[in-house]
Amino acid sequence: MFFGSYEYAIDEKGRISIPSRFRNEIGERLYLIKGYEGCISLYKEDDFQIYITNIQNLPYEKAKVRQHARILLQSVVELSIDKVGRILIPVKTLKEYNIGKNVLLLGSLDHLEIWDIGKWNAYKEENEKNFEIDAESLISSNEN
Repeated sequence: MFFGSYEYAIDEKGRISIPSRFRNEIGERLYLIKGYEGCISLYKEDDFQIYITNIQNLPYEKAKVRQHARILLQSVVELSIDKVGRILIPVKTLKEYNIGKNVLLLGSLDHLEIWDIGKWNAYKEENEKNFEIDAESLISSNEN
């Protein structure tokens, strides 16, 4: 399980370190996919397979399913973790998702997210306002 946040600078080649506390859980590779709200998502192999299986189980006859699957699957990049615990994110991918040099690596239960620090700060500021109200409505809707 992934949680916590870590600020990093992506180097000129597009490399970012994976926190040592996550490396044993991850193994040798990660799968990068288009995330939500402008981030990049990183999945270890087992969780990526679960995610893809969930997509496969959707009815492909529905246009929204095809659309989502196509956009998602075209974004997949398989990444290897080097000997010092870094991944190399293609520069094209960083540009496509407007990820700058300064990033936040965020643990999000079954995956990691990479956020441009400016995008993250704006997202957090906007969404933290209703944190308690949202928590109450989510918990109460789950009790039914």
